[in-house]
Amino acid sequence: MTAPAPGTDGPSARPHTAQHYSVAPPPTTPEGYVAPGMPGAPVTGYDPVAPRTTPRPRRTALAIALAVLATLLSGLAYGCAPLRAADSLGWLAIAQAGLIALPLGLLGGRNRALPLLAALLAPAALLIGQLTQHLRLAHAIGSTPHTLLHDTLTTWRTDLRPLDAAFYTIALVGGFLLTRRTANRG
Repeated sequence: MTAPAPGTDGPSARPHTAQHYSVAPPPTTPEGYVAPGMPGAPVTGYDPVAPRTTPRPRRTALAIALAVLATLLSGLAYGCAPLRAADSLGWLAIAQAGLIALPLGLLGGRNRALPLLAALLAPAALLIGQLTQHLRLAHAIGSTPHTLLHDTLTTWRTDLRPLDAAFYTIALVGGFLLTRRTANRG
């Protein structure tokens, strides 16, 4: 026996079953509604902090001036150290690079030229320090003022070792990387 189809002989006695739609039914809640307590629901009493509209001022000229001053001062400090400690001072190249990178990164911001400038100034500080050491050594052995520069350069060239190339590389890479890192923090 077959049950009559609804609407032909009257209502069917069977219970209602799930309806199948070929198109989704219209939503019963408004678009974008999120129930309270669910992820994405607006939080009451929360007032977001507005971002700064004015960026930090970049003081590139001041940063470069301070980096050149740090180059000269750290080079002279390196060169005026006691002569008996001259062999162990090469590792201070990273400290010189840090002193040069600090003003460039903090004051100069994310300028792309500043890490390259630090990569040049850090080995220059090491060179100034070594030349100052040899100038003191040439002066200590009694060079005349006319031959002092020649004697300094001669003793510097004869005293160069392969380890000095490593120190110059440490200063170069350290100046570049430390400037980039301090610029990204600020």
